[in-house]
This record gives sequence, C-alpha cells and structure tokens, in this order.
Amino acid sequence: MTAKILYEGKLRCSCEHLQSGSVIETDAPTDNRGKGERFSPTDTVCVALGTCIITTMGIRAADMDIDLAGTRIEVTKFMLSDPRRIGKIEVNLSLKAMPVPDTHTREILQKIGDTCPVKRSLHPDLETQITYHWEF
Repeated sequence: MTAKILYEGKLRCSCEHLQSGSVIETDAPTDNRGKGERFSPTDTVCVALGTCIITTMGIRAADMDIDLAGTRIEVTKFMLSDPRRIGKIEVNLSLKAMPVPDTHTREILQKIGDTCPVKRSLHPDLETQITYHWEF
C-alpha cells in the first residue's frame, strides 16, 4: 500500500504517505462546491506532472554531475466542463544548472522530462505543454 486517504467530510481529504508519514490535504475547488483552501485533486495531478518532470531530470542530471537545484516550475491547469476534467496542463520550467550544460546535454535532459512516468500515464486526450527555459 502506498497511501491512506481519509475523507474528512465537506469535500476534504487527508492523505498520508505510508513510507514517510507525510500528509497532504485536498479540498474541492470553489467552482465545484469547495472552499478552495487546499490543493484540489486535479491540482495534485498537475503538481505531480511538474514534480515528476524535474525529479526524473534531476536523477539523470546527477548521473552527469549536474545540479538542477534552484529550478522553478510554474504549472497552470485548464479545466473543461463537459465532461468536467483537466483539458490542458502547461508546465514552464526555469532551469538552473551547475555546471552549465551544453546544448546536447540540455536536449537529453528535456527528452527525459518530456517522457517522465506521470506524463506517460496521462490520457492522450489531455493536452500538455512543457516549456524549458535555461537560465545561466
């Protein structure tokens, strides 16, 4: 088992990661009867994509003796209404890297980000736009 989820009522959940004991909470968004005081379930899907991209890139970068610490990621979710679902996720990465990777190495790392496990797990109808900005 990976996690335990407790439905607390009022459209809120508490999710415990069993290996670490860390907890995240979710709330329904304000446009779907919630208070919007925490990540919504669909927000967590978008965050999962962004964190998976940088985590898999970070693994490969470490193998290449490159540090991606300080990278910032902005994730934007676009919902559709009929049926209600995520229609598009935009992920914009502002990448810091030390030492500065050459063009070929950046292409390798970006391909890894584009094919991370979460991206491969999303339905093909879900549009994803991933943009890499290398800052030196």
